[in-house]
Amino acid sequence: MIHIHLYEKWWIGLTLLMLVVLSTLIGVSAFASGFQVPQPWARVDPNTLKDAGSFSEANLGVHELAPGKYEAYILAQASPWRFYPSEITVPVGATVTFYVTSADVQHGFRIKDTNINLMLLPGQVSKLTHTFDTAGEFFYVCSEYCGVGHQNMFGKIIVK
Repeated sequence: MIHIHLYEKWWIGLTLLMLVVLSTLIGVSAFASGFQVPQPWARVDPNTLKDAGSFSEANLGVHELAPGKYEAYILAQASPWRFYPSEITVPVGATVTFYVTSADVQHGFRIKDTNINLMLLPGQVSKLTHTFDTAGEFFYVCSEYCGVGHQNMFGKIIVK
């Protein structure tokens, strides 16, 4: 039988208590702040991305589904380094579901002052939802280095 000194027992107990408290705080804060885990929504062929389907030229942009409910289809592409579309307008209080993918290389999609931060892989459509409660401009940028024109990959969401 192993003898553990009283002070060591106290430190072990304190360490276990800290683990429980910190894990609880992380879980509560994740749910309270609307934490969403990005996950692949669909798979597409990156070579025929603009030909047909949800990411055709006609479907890129924001579409109103019902009052206050929107879908935004956004395509990231290198050479030229851009997001398509580079500007979206929605009203205050709109709940927007973003469907974002890459046509060529790995990109990122981060909207400033929100909890939207996605990694975009060619052939994988990522999906997250956000409600814009305040008016203003919310800029989105590529958050993964994608080549020499990476600094040109940005856009904005105008909430009126």
